[in-house]
Amino acid sequence: MFKIVQAEFIAAGIKRFVIEAPRIARRQKAGQFVILRLYEQGERIPITIESSDPARGKISIVVQAVGKTTHLLNSLQPGDDILDVVGPLGKPSEIALFGDVAVIGGGVGVAMAYPTAAALKAVGNQVICIMGARSRELVILEREMLQVSDRVMVTTDDGSYGDQGLVTDKLRQLLENGEHLDRVVAIGPIPMMRAVADITRDKNIRTIVSLNPIMIDGTGMCGGCRVLVGGKSRFACVDGPEFDAHQVDFSLLMQRNATYREAEASSMEQFVRGRQAPIAAETAGHVQCPAQRCEP
Repeated sequence: MFKIVQAEFIAAGIKRFVIEAPRIARRQKAGQFVILRLYEQGERIPITIESSDPARGKISIVVQAVGKTTHLLNSLQPGDDILDVVGPLGKPSEIALFGDVAVIGGGVGVAMAYPTAAALKAVGNQVICIMGARSRELVILEREMLQVSDRVMVTTDDGSYGDQGLVTDKLRQLLENGEHLDRVVAIGPIPMMRAVADITRDKNIRTIVSLNPIMIDGTGMCGGCRVLVGGKSRFACVDGPEFDAHQVDFSLLMQRNATYREAEASSMEQFVRGRQAPIAAETAGHVQCPAQRCEP
């Protein structure tokens, strides 16, 4: 069991957890992740480690409620336990003095980009952060990014905060204005990462993306996280999660990620109905045990 020490929403549907995990905290490096399991029959989900505190034996993760498991996770509070937290997994980000680096985060991908941006800045790079969200209510970690970046640019789809548009619009604008970039790191939705790769390919700018495909065991044994990079099969859990963006087959990645979309939607629908049922039972004077709500 892994104790939740702190839990707070930092945006609509996006929650930060601080978890007691001393062994993981001692070994974690930028770019690595953990795999969580909430209960015995639950699915395993990969979550990037936002930061760690080795001295206190704690790690931080940021979770956006999308499916059943992430909704369940975001319902937990300080003092609650998570059954399994396995990690750190994956290869750390490549951190070196590259020069001028753009770190691009889309949506909750900003939480994944933050530790890499901090590590790149710590070794002397000039870091430009471009972060995007659908609206002001979904902008996360701007203050933290300001502390580890030389410049921070925020875009929102609806223009409610920062500049209206996409992170790729801002990247294209920078390059058209003559901005020199030695490296680009992009983390977020697959279409966003593919669009970034399309922009930088013609400019011959080394571009790295962090992939989050379907994952089960995190050891390369199951093959669920297989991705095609440079025409060869790679496993995101052990060979990644970071890869050369210009070598990634994004079309295949999107196809594989959609494999269980109907099953995920069905599970979420059942979960919503299950959460409504206890309300009706409580109204009738019958209270359902919270643990029962986690049944598959």
